[in-house]
Amino acid sequence: MSQTLVAYKKIWATVDLIPKGKVASYGQIADLAGLPGRARLVGKSLGHVPKGRKVAWHKVLRSSGQLAFPKGSEQALLQTGLLQEDDVVVLNNRVKLSEFQWHPDLGELLFGLKY
Repeated sequence: MSQTLVAYKKIWATVDLIPKGKVASYGQIADLAGLPGRARLVGKSLGHVPKGRKVAWHKVLRSSGQLAFPKGSEQALLQTGLLQEDDVVVLNNRVKLSEFQWHPDLGELLFGLKY
């Protein structure tokens, strides 16, 4: 298995742990997946999820809380709708991280990650 695929699987497994009503940043997911400084790899991996594999890509945002897609774009509207279904408030293409950012405890990570 390639190193890239191994990294992608770690990222997807980490994103899977984000609970309903919470979001995380690309950099936060990279750090939690053991890939510090690889925020762009997180974004890339979310664009390469295999068919049949569900990953809650919509819960991953920029470090400012902003959606990665341009305001009003089809992707931004889809992401906004999915976040709202998760009870996350999106205003002006942004989520208030002080209210909705995921702060996992050690137990969540130790018992939740399968890699």
